[in-house]
Amino acid sequence: MKLECLDHVAISVRDVTLSVAWYRDVLGLERLHQDAWGDRPAVVGAGDTGLALSPVPGGDGAGGGEGSVGHQVPGMRHVAFRTDAAGFAAAQSHLRERGVPYTFEDHGISHSIYVLDPDGHRIEVTTYLPAAG
Repeated sequence: MKLECLDHVAISVRDVTLSVAWYRDVLGLERLHQDAWGDRPAVVGAGDTGLALSPVPGGDGAGGGEGSVGHQVPGMRHVAFRTDAAGFAAAQSHLRERGVPYTFEDHGISHSIYVLDPDGHRIEVTTYLPAAG
């Protein structure tokens, strides 16, 4: 088996239209495959990586339903997008200008910022630091 890359992560959202707009406006992701799939799922992405945004299972809009993952069971902790140092600085400026709260973490070999999407999914933007020589 030879895998090439992570193609997409599928996440459930309460409002597909709101989520598409948030990922486009806040993170700068592009809408992908809209002509083929429409909103089932609505795919947004950067480079070769996408997020497939699907309505919450059960369609009750309450965030529950069959197949939902709570905080007490194994599940996805976050989705991380990588950028370079300039992109990382620009991301922080962009978020500050838009009034989007974020947290910063120093991971030693990388720096990351974290934001929450409209459904509370944790999204990371990370950059790897040059090796000390």
